[in-house]
Amino acid sequence: MENTLYTITVFSENTVGLLNQITIIFTRRGLNIETLSVSPSAIKGIHKFTITLFATEDAVKKVVQQIDKRVDILKAYYNTDEGLVFQEIALYKVATDKLLALGSIEQLIRNHHIHILEMNETCVVFEKTGHYEETQQLFDELSESVGVLQFIRSGRVAITKSKVERLSDMLEGMRKFEKKE
Repeated sequence: MENTLYTITVFSENTVGLLNQITIIFTRRGLNIETLSVSPSAIKGIHKFTITLFATEDAVKKVVQQIDKRVDILKAYYNTDEGLVFQEIALYKVATDKLLALGSIEQLIRNHHIHILEMNETCVVFEKTGHYEETQQLFDELSESVGVLQFIRSGRVAITKSKVERLSDMLEGMRKFEKKE
């Protein structure tokens, strides 16, 4: 079976130790987390974990089922790239003198749609948002032309292409069920 990049979205309350509980599930199954991002969601009081990994669909289903069984988890889902809008952010620090020796940096900025966050006499910090391939391409280009002093890439941030958060639909269904009782 072929490994595919999956994005797992986990909704929970902000509970101490929950990240450790989630990562243990991956470790026990011998799965490597590629990226991880955690932030408050659009629903007040609910946090959203966005985790990417390469695995088979069967392995991802089993991981999501195990995560879902945790008491502190409201709901977990998985998607492939087709069901998501997603980005990463990367920061690059390069030496100012080497960058200026290239000549016009305007072309670099336009070609890669990057922003300058900081520029001083010793270094320049660029910000690039995009998919992994785009941020990696800029890293490769800068490494070859001027050298990269520092580099960091965030985990994936993603939202579904559906109108509302999938958890919203689930919570609404629970409210309707509670009203019937």
